[in-house]
Amino acid sequence: VGLLSGICIIVGTIIGSGIFISPKPVLANTEAVGPCLIIWAACGILATLGALCFAELGTMITKSGGEYPYLMEAFGPIPAYLFSWTSLIVMKPSSFAIICLSFSEYVCAAFYASCKPPHVVVKCLAAAAILVLTTVNALSVRLGSYVQNVFTAAKLVIVVIIIISGIVLLAQGNTKNFEHSFEGGQVSMGAISLAFYNGLWAYDGWNQLNYITEELRNPYRNLPLAIIIGIPLVTVCYILMNVSYFTVMTPTELLQSQAVAVTFGDRVLYPASWVVPLFVAFSTIGAANGTCFTTGRLIYVAGREGHMLKVLSYISVKRLTPAPALIFYGIIATIYIIPGDINSLVNYFSFAAWLFYGMTFLGLLVMRFTRKDLERPIMVPIVIPILVTVTSVFLVLAPIISEPAWEYLYCVLFILSGLIFYFLFVYYKFGWAQKISKPVTMHLQMLMEVVPPEKDPE
Repeated sequence: VGLLSGICIIVGTIIGSGIFISPKPVLANTEAVGPCLIIWAACGILATLGALCFAELGTMITKSGGEYPYLMEAFGPIPAYLFSWTSLIVMKPSSFAIICLSFSEYVCAAFYASCKPPHVVVKCLAAAAILVLTTVNALSVRLGSYVQNVFTAAKLVIVVIIIISGIVLLAQGNTKNFEHSFEGGQVSMGAISLAFYNGLWAYDGWNQLNYITEELRNPYRNLPLAIIIGIPLVTVCYILMNVSYFTVMTPTELLQSQAVAVTFGDRVLYPASWVVPLFVAFSTIGAANGTCFTTGRLIYVAGREGHMLKVLSYISVKRLTPAPALIFYGIIATIYIIPGDINSLVNYFSFAAWLFYGMTFLGLLVMRFTRKDLERPIMVPIVIPILVTVTSVFLVLAPIISEPAWEYLYCVLFILSGLIFYFLFVYYKFGWAQKISKPVTMHLQMLMEVVPPEKDPE
């Protein structure tokens, strides 16, 4: 993978459903156009600095598995296992649920133009999307990748349409909403942290290039270059998209909109406004499919390594897909949809994600002193990991202190529950715990026609 491909991977991974659902909550927490645009720029800067720290880690510890090997090297097996557990039980399924809910909201907005769609309809459609995508990926690897290829271009098309339309409107003098843009802005600690949560959700994926470090051509040059070019490019796109929204909507109108991009399309692209919800739906379903495709493999590996039930490492005899892992992932994501809405799930996801991002940045600082023997082909100035570690601590603690909510408590409980599983099945490997899981594994093996990977005829 060369420099251009690396940039495309970053841009293609980051741009998904976030930019179509985050503008509203970011504005709701900042309450003015100026602070809203500053938050979008600051999120881009934070993502860039975080990705540069991950570039040092990825070239210093060349093992796959995201944050897992970095936490293992810095702090030992328990924090590393808790990241694996949280990723599989909290972060990945909630991310899948958020994307499917945003898909559902944009599809429903086309049928409920003058009113808010019923929650039951939105949740049922999101659950149906999870069911369809899980089934597609469980039936065929080729079918899942084909769906991904078809929908990947859609998100770039709609981003270009919105940006070009906004530039044209700005050139025509539609700048009224940018006058006095800092009046009434919200500057409380809790509001800023929640605005960051929603903004950073749109940038999620900034660390994905670390997963293919070994496949990069000249990684010590191309990895930091791809980060420095790719993430600021996404930041510019996001700021221009928000500027485009404000050329046709006042802050009040944007907050009242059921689907921001749909409202923009109705006002700018009529009678071709149907293009916007169609392409946004393609974009979000493509992002959801990509999440399902990759996370199914993550759960499969966790099962194979003994970090989850053994049956999750089994693969279908007929279709050669990790069907049990995919079905497990789909069930957990559907459970999250039942009680949650997009905003609460974004806060839930971001709290967990930045807790472990912060631990990883802290691990980088710790290893500067404890593992001086490790070769560091890329070495960022120490002020960068210090800055992102402090920012991570702020993002984790600020909303709990200023605006405590149940989702943070649930998230902590889910994370700590991983310790029970770790000591029962991984550390002590109690005989009775193994006996409980063995009949479940055998029953599912017969029911789903799956086998352990080492017994697969292929």
